[in-house]
Amino acid sequence: PNAIEWLSPLASDDYAEYRDAEFLQRIGAGDLAPDLAKFWPQRGPQWDALARTDRGDLLLIEAKAHIGEILSPGTQAGDTSRPLIEASLAQTANAMGAQPRAAWSDTLFQLANRFAHLHFLRSHNRPAWLVLVGFIRDSDMNGPETAREWDVAYEVAMHVMGLSMRHPLSRYVIHVHPDVALLI
Repeated sequence: PNAIEWLSPLASDDYAEYRDAEFLQRIGAGDLAPDLAKFWPQRGPQWDALARTDRGDLLLIEAKAHIGEILSPGTQAGDTSRPLIEASLAQTANAMGAQPRAAWSDTLFQLANRFAHLHFLRSHNRPAWLVLVGFIRDSDMNGPETAREWDVAYEVAMHVMGLSMRHPLSRYVIHVHPDVALLI
């Protein structure tokens, strides 16, 4: 792409981050809101940033400052929402070819639900990409010094989830590692 249009967070929108039907509206896929409601309950992933390229590709951005952030707790969903989450995670895991795996609803849940939403959009023929941003040299957050540290952390996460690094959605997952020391 030659240009990226940032859709959130924006100063003009008080740096709001979006989820559920609002996230779909923001990326121009509001027509999928009824389908998303059948796939995932309310209070789904809140995206760190959303963007669209000049080719129409949709960028779903999840950013981390330190490796510990990958280790999110399991879902806190109640008895009503949990079965839908577990069914959608199982559908995503199957589509991604996961072999014996930890329960995605209890282990690495944030990464799992990001994959689930990428799977949802791709299965509805939307040109979505998951951009996993792992900042390096963020001394304030005690973050990793190198991109390789992020690579290893994601290799471990994929192993725990029962995924190889090359799975059916891997071509739509982009890892970037901005150097905080160069941004200051």
